[in-house]
Amino acid sequence: MAVKQRSHGPATDRSLYVHGEDDARHDAVSGVHRNELGTVGSSLKRSLSRWLEDCEPLLIGASVFITPDPLAQHTANSFDPRHVSDHPTFLTVDRAQQDVLVLLVGLAALALWEWSRLDLPLARLYATTAGFEWRHHWLTAKVLHDGARLAGWAFLFVVLASVWRPRLLVAAVPRRERIWWILTTLACVALIPLMKRASATSCPWSLIQFGGEFARYVPHWVVGLQDGGPGGCFPSGHASTAFAMLPGWFALRDYAPRIARIFLAVVVLCGWCLAWVQMMRGAHFLSHSLWTAFICWTVSVISWHGLQARREGRQRGVKTADEERT
Repeated sequence: MAVKQRSHGPATDRSLYVHGEDDARHDAVSGVHRNELGTVGSSLKRSLSRWLEDCEPLLIGASVFITPDPLAQHTANSFDPRHVSDHPTFLTVDRAQQDVLVLLVGLAALALWEWSRLDLPLARLYATTAGFEWRHHWLTAKVLHDGARLAGWAFLFVVLASVWRPRLLVAAVPRRERIWWILTTLACVALIPLMKRASATSCPWSLIQFGGEFARYVPHWVVGLQDGGPGGCFPSGHASTAFAMLPGWFALRDYAPRIARIFLAVVVLCGWCLAWVQMMRGAHFLSHSLWTAFICWTVSVISWHGLQARREGRQRGVKTADEERT
């Protein structure tokens, strides 16, 4: 018996037609997406180019920071401070941008730390409701507090003596830079205690939750709200034993860049250790010491670049006077 085959001609034609429309629509959409991606890519490329152009001064400043300074090969006898502004390594504008950039990054990091509210959780690592067991420990109280303070004053005495005996420190650094270093360090040492006296923030060991009597935790950046304690604990004075030496970085970096980088690393490391010790003892929250570092850096930047601006103004005045005579 013959089997009659069903014809699918019209239906097949319609199916092919529909699939053809779908393929065409898919190709059109793909083309639109490709055009959009191309537009976005071009826009990103233009934005990146503009960003690199805007950041060029900062990149130049960073290159000055990491590039060895040929001036470091000069001795104190061969170096003439009167020609400082004519030397290509003294890029005053770029150095100012670099230092201000570090300042702004530090301020943003401090704001992020305050937002994180990590002060209390870190303090709880070393405290109970009875207090801080490391508060009177011989290692933290005698060695890392009293001993570190004596070491800081001893080093400051060496810097002071190097004003008259340059070989005690780095002989290539001119005398006036050493004097500026001493004065700026003393300014930091004096400023931190003055700020502490005016502060309403109490130390962690005064808080009720850590064995204190009256104080409750109030962030130090909340203005007008008292914590009920004795106050006088912000910023950290002990951390300034190290961070007050930050002016040395500015005094050294143009004359002995390698020594300056080592010095900066040692200062930051010592400051961080002292900050952690004070947190273990309950004397300060960690943020108190971080703000001390920021304040000392800010004082150093303002003082250093103010001094450079004064010198440049004096040199321009002398140059103008010489031109008028001729």
